[in-house]
Amino acid sequence: MAGIDWSYHRNGCKTCGKTQDFILKHKLAQPKITVDARKNRMSNTEALQLAHSVDKIFATKGTKVLSFDMKKDKPDDKILLSILIGPSGNLRAPTLKVGKTLLVGFDKEVYTQTLCP
Repeated sequence: MAGIDWSYHRNGCKTCGKTQDFILKHKLAQPKITVDARKNRMSNTEALQLAHSVDKIFATKGTKVLSFDMKKDKPDDKILLSILIGPSGNLRAPTLKVGKTLLVGFDKEVYTQTLCP
């Protein structure tokens, strides 16, 4: 089972609540590091650094899940920013880093595949 290395979470966010409910329901360990999105906003530069530090990205936008293989077919920074940055101009919450995988937004299937044995 993969552990959650890092979490970007906003209290009061419905989607962040779904993420927390998933973690509790599946009895997963809490993230090693949790960053409060309201107190620590992540800029475009920081979001891109995070994206470039992983091998895979799964980003949920509405009902669609976009996946990117950062080793084989790395998208340009403009595309990355379009999936990483929300309307506030900061990194979207929830975002989880699980090993060399980045999960942006909440999708039950992606979470199950990535976080559950």
